[in-house]
Amino acid sequence: MEYIKRIGLFLVVNFLVIVVIGFILSLLGIDSAGVTGLLIMSVFWGMGGSFISLLISKWMAKKAYSIKIIEPSTSSGTEGRIYSMIKRLAEKNNLPVPEVGIYNSPEPNAFATGATKKSSMVAFSTGLLNMMDERRIEAVAGHEMAHIKNGDMVTLTLLTGIANAFVIFISRFIVIFLGSATRNQSSRGGLGALAYPAVVFIVQIVLMLLANIVLAAFSRRREYRADEGSARTTSPDAMASALATIGGYTGQLDKKDSFTMAKIDWKKGFSLFRTHPPIEDRIKRLKEMTIIH
Repeated sequence: MEYIKRIGLFLVVNFLVIVVIGFILSLLGIDSAGVTGLLIMSVFWGMGGSFISLLISKWMAKKAYSIKIIEPSTSSGTEGRIYSMIKRLAEKNNLPVPEVGIYNSPEPNAFATGATKKSSMVAFSTGLLNMMDERRIEAVAGHEMAHIKNGDMVTLTLLTGIANAFVIFISRFIVIFLGSATRNQSSRGGLGALAYPAVVFIVQIVLMLLANIVLAAFSRRREYRADEGSARTTSPDAMASALATIGGYTGQLDKKDSFTMAKIDWKKGFSLFRTHPPIEDRIKRLKEMTIIH
C-alpha cells in the first residue's frame, strides 16, 4: 500500500509539472516548430522540470515516506539524541540546522533532500537506528550533512536539467532530420503523424540511457566526497563500520522509487548506471584514510 502511495504521488506531481511548464510556454508564445523555438522549449522542459522537482523534493519525501519530523523543543530519548547529533554536525560544518526526520522502514538507510542549505532535511529509517550504535549513526549523519554542505542536490539538479534539455532537443532534431531525409522533392514520404512520436520516443530512450551514464558517474563521485566529509567530521573508521553494517543487511528492502538516488546503496558489484560506488570500494578508501589519519 505504501509503495502504491509513493507511485501515485510521483505521477500526480509529474503531471502537475507538465501542466505548469506547458502553461508557461503557452503564455510566452513559444513555438517549437523552428530550431530556436525547439531549443528554448527543450531548455524550459529540461531545466524547468528538474528545478520544480528540486523545489518540492522535501515535501515529496515527507509525503512519500510518511516522515515524522523531530521537534527539538519536545523531543527526548533517541529522537533527542539524533537531533542533537545533527545540530552538532551542522555547527562543525558551518551549516544551518536542517529538519531531522525518521521514517518507518526495516532497511538501514538515510537520505538528505531540500532545495537549499537552509531548507534541507535529513531523514533516517527506523531500521538504521535500530541496527547501529550512536557512533555509526553519527557517521551516516555526517555523510548526509556532507551532501548538504557540498550542494549535491542543486548540482545534480543542474546536471539532470542539462541532460534532459539535451535529450529533448537532440532527439527531436534527429527525427526532424530523418523526416527531411526521407522526404522526396515532391514532399512525399517522410515520417507520418504516428511514426514521428514513436521514433522520438525511441531516440529519447537511447539518449537518456547515455545521459544517465554521465549522471551516475557524478553521483558515484559525490558519494565518495560525502564519505570523506563524514570521515573528517566523525572518523573514517566509524563511516567504514556504518557502511559494513549496511552492506551486511539481508532483510526486507524498500521498493524502488523516485528517491533512490538520495539513498545509501548497499548493493555489490559495478555498473555504469549505478548511482553509488560498490560498498567495498567505499570502505577501502575509508580504510586508507584511517591509515593516513
